[in-house]
Amino acid sequence: MVRLVRREPGAGTESRWDPDAGTMDERVLDDVETVINLCGVGIADRPLTPRRKELVHSTRVNPTRTLASALAHRLESTGVAPALIQSSASGFYPTDATGQPMTEATPAGDGWIAELVQDWEKAARPAADAGVRVVWTRTSPVVDSSGGMFPLMKRAWSLGAGAKLGDGTQHMPLVQLTDYLRFVLWAAENSEASGPYNLTLPEPTTNAEFTDELATQLRRPRVFKAPKAVLSAVLGDLADQLLGDVWLEPQRAVDQGFDFLAPDVQTAIRFSLRD
Repeated sequence: MVRLVRREPGAGTESRWDPDAGTMDERVLDDVETVINLCGVGIADRPLTPRRKELVHSTRVNPTRTLASALAHRLESTGVAPALIQSSASGFYPTDATGQPMTEATPAGDGWIAELVQDWEKAARPAADAGVRVVWTRTSPVVDSSGGMFPLMKRAWSLGAGAKLGDGTQHMPLVQLTDYLRFVLWAAENSEASGPYNLTLPEPTTNAEFTDELATQLRRPRVFKAPKAVLSAVLGDLADQLLGDVWLEPQRAVDQGFDFLAPDVQTAIRFSLRD
């Protein structure tokens, strides 16, 4: 395994690159079967000021563009290249209620986050156009006790301060960490896998169902409600992702035989609460 770093390499398994300048040592691709690109600063952990938005965009698009260019060049010069497992996000899709689930064939939504994800995916297009096998993982928020927002939610619910967002009827896409990791391995090993894949629960849930299930499994009440107006004022661009109705299905993964171990909200929360 080779890890690309921006600092001085500290081990034999690290290689320095400069994704903002578009440079990397393409020799690191020797004997590599799969490149997994997870680059990008957090989008929900700090206010999305104009400067933060620029950083969110550049730390996703620039590394992706650099990797895609290197993979395309390698395929054109040697005839072989590793596959690319490219991070993407469920923010690609519209947040307006459609009355039916969205699949990978659904057109992109509007707004800053949807445009960000489109730019992110387009940055990998040169590799796919050159013939490199590219998998875009349109990942829903990942839940697990090891990190992300779930530990904060667990603490709030444990204190009896859990709250549904808005009226809670909006569909809430999510995926458990175990299934996310399993899918990445499946996509790396499955030579037929390519294109976009929605990573979300096969059995969709709403925000109210999620909050009530978390309260039930923690044996705590869920009595609060976060008003839509307050959330919109505080969260800005992120509010649409939390309050909008994002009803997704992982159609392509299911159709191609990927088996989710946590297909529903009850199992996803139970897995996430495991020590």
